[in-house]
Amino acid sequence: MPDLEGVSPLILNRLSVYLRCLRHLQETGVERISSQQLADRFLLSASQIRKDLAQFGDFGIRGVGYEVAVLADHLNSLLGLDRSHPLLIVGMGNLGSALSRYLGFNHGAFKVVAAVDRDPEKVGRDMGDFVIRHVDDLPAVVRDSGAEIGVLAVPASAAQENYEALVRAGIRAVLNFAPARVKRIQGVPLKNVDLRINLEEVAFVLGPQGRGRGASLADPLDDDLPT
Repeated sequence: MPDLEGVSPLILNRLSVYLRCLRHLQETGVERISSQQLADRFLLSASQIRKDLAQFGDFGIRGVGYEVAVLADHLNSLLGLDRSHPLLIVGMGNLGSALSRYLGFNHGAFKVVAAVDRDPEKVGRDMGDFVIRHVDDLPAVVRDSGAEIGVLAVPASAAQENYEALVRAGIRAVLNFAPARVKRIQGVPLKNVDLRINLEEVAFVLGPQGRGRGASLADPLDDDLPT
């Protein structure tokens, strides 16, 4: 399998989009498609699709196109979605509780299997598939649940300490929803998700400065498009 280390996050984002499009095609019974047809159908760039896929193998046949099921399986494996990735949520306030019920965190390769908090009113609450445990029990929770990915849904002031606690407990990667930048520990991938940053980008584009400069919203599908 090709090594994804060092691959641009923008390319990985696009691979996820391509996979989603291919799964949709499978559901509608499409068996083969060209890069141009794929681009036209889903408002993508045919040259970008070919360029991205060429980095990971020779998936298509010139003049024939891609076998939808075969390419989807390749991307599924490439993105690591052919194996399970149990999630553990730290912080079960409004955001953490919402994330625990989010379909994207409980579908296919992903499933929330555990959660921790320090609020005594939340600890012990039955969430259906698991019971919220105290954050001090984090090492045991990781061991008992087999969680691989940690999800930080804590206040900014608690983000760094909880990230470090997850690493010490054996979590292999962390998705950080806390509104704070966290110093990454080598060997443990960290992805920061700050929805407010996206909202502020939208606000800028809507404002007089953004309109005056012809600003537009950044889209990973537009990266490296020919001009």
